[in-house]
Amino acid sequence: MRAVLERYRVPRARALASAARRWRARRDEAIWAYVLILPWLIGFVGLTLAPIVATLLLSLTDYRVFQPELTRFVGLQNYRTALVHDASFRTAVRVTAYYCALAVPLDLIAGLALALLLNTRVAGVTVFRTIYYIPSLISGVVLSLLFLWVFQPQFGLANALLEALGLPRQQWIYSTRLVIPSLALMSVWGVGRTMIVFLAALQGIPTELYESAQIDGAGPLAKLFAITLPMISPAIFFNLVLDVIADLQIFTAPFVITKGGPAEASLFYVLYLYRSAFEQFRMGYACALAWLLFLAIMVLTAIIFRSGSIWVYYEGGRR
Repeated sequence: MRAVLERYRVPRARALASAARRWRARRDEAIWAYVLILPWLIGFVGLTLAPIVATLLLSLTDYRVFQPELTRFVGLQNYRTALVHDASFRTAVRVTAYYCALAVPLDLIAGLALALLLNTRVAGVTVFRTIYYIPSLISGVVLSLLFLWVFQPQFGLANALLEALGLPRQQWIYSTRLVIPSLALMSVWGVGRTMIVFLAALQGIPTELYESAQIDGAGPLAKLFAITLPMISPAIFFNLVLDVIADLQIFTAPFVITKGGPAEASLFYVLYLYRSAFEQFRMGYACALAWLLFLAIMVLTAIIFRSGSIWVYYEGGRR
């Protein structure tokens, strides 16, 4: 009996020792993992999370930059003022929504059109892809200064082109009616980012689908709507989300080119937020505006994600 127990005890002890070694190895690996990510974690907490929490707290106060001793807690008053009493806030929301309604579809359509053109097998196509992508790398300030001259009414390139086509001159960014369409046209300059995503999606479509459609007698439009668009719908979804988020936060172009004019026709939301914080020094109110923008972006993004189950297709079926 003792011999049987000894034969059982030795393998069991070995198994326990092996399990203990594996546990210590996993523990040491976890400790080193936390040690290695500690610099990033400190940076995230100190430079990202803490400022976010601070803005939330400041949005509940009447905090003025040069008079911090007069700071007082006002609760939701800043949010109530923006949503109910501030006419400039409503103007900024309307202008930003109008710009998004123009710029987002324009960017998606132009990016898809370029991707379709550059998805062909012709000599030098890689050079053309590079040429169309490079403009998207230009910084926002440089691009804004460039288009400030393009839309110049007297000797700008835009009016020179209209005159060459026999069309009347326009005031472009100096017109309350055309300033937002002008800025939306300007946004097409950076369409290379959208194009490159669409191009990658197009090259992932199996050629067998087009060959089968060709045998069935499908034309170019039928192929586009029955094969191309459904197959690249994840790329459309991706670009749509990024465009909506980016266009709701547009700041550089109106700040450099129009300063919110003429007559507040280009008073974008983030530009108004900037004015409230760094010109009027109403930091508490500006923080409330920032949180309202965050909530708007979150709600719109959630709606887009929710709608994706209807029109976004993946290899395993609908999203």
